[in-house]
Amino acid sequence: MDVIILAGGMGTRLKEVISDVPKPMAPIKNKPFLEYILNWLSGYESVSKFVLAVGYKSEIIKNHFGQSYQNIPITYADEYDPLGTGGAILNALKACSSNEVLIVNGDTYFPIDIDKLQKFHQEQSKPLSLALKKMTDFDRYGTVEIKQDMIIKFNEKKYCQEGLINGGIYVINKNWIEQQEYPLKFSFEKNVLEEIVSLNLLNGKIFDNDFVDIGIPEDYKKAESIV
Repeated sequence: MDVIILAGGMGTRLKEVISDVPKPMAPIKNKPFLEYILNWLSGYESVSKFVLAVGYKSEIIKNHFGQSYQNIPITYADEYDPLGTGGAILNALKACSSNEVLIVNGDTYFPIDIDKLQKFHQEQSKPLSLALKKMTDFDRYGTVEIKQDMIIKFNEKKYCQEGLINGGIYVINKNWIEQQEYPLKFSFEKNVLEEIVSLNLLNGKIFDNDFVDIGIPEDYKKAESIV
């Protein structure tokens, strides 16, 4: 299974902490955050290739990781103008040869068992499966409602004592999404997930692994205790 990692983020909200590298290259214990993601994924024999969707200061990522990591080849899908998460994924899919593709955000660390997610995806026979995380006492994320493994609703961000969130990890059938019509620039979350949820095409599997999102300084500082 090929793996797309969305690594084009600028880290605008992290400028007080990091200012000269792409967000996935933010240092954690003297290593780029992206390295922890690759270490987790490279432990699976099912991973055949990494496709890094890069944009902002992409040469820093390319120079650090080169053409392979832990003997797994790396291909770079360059984003010369911001394409949104959806446009970046479609651009990266051009470099994928497997029909089932794992998609991972380059600024979150949620080290689930990807073989279990892939098996779940195959059993459900839907074009798209999400890894979900149960959270408590939060307001940074929208929530996801499920019924018998099927995602039925996405809710806007608001304070929640408890709820499920989108963990930012997906298995998608390449041949399905390439048959849809999307503009060059679009949001995967808004224009794909939220648009098709009413069609009963989305499944979600809950994982209880640690979750860290380095998008804001407070959580970036927490990352050292998780990775």
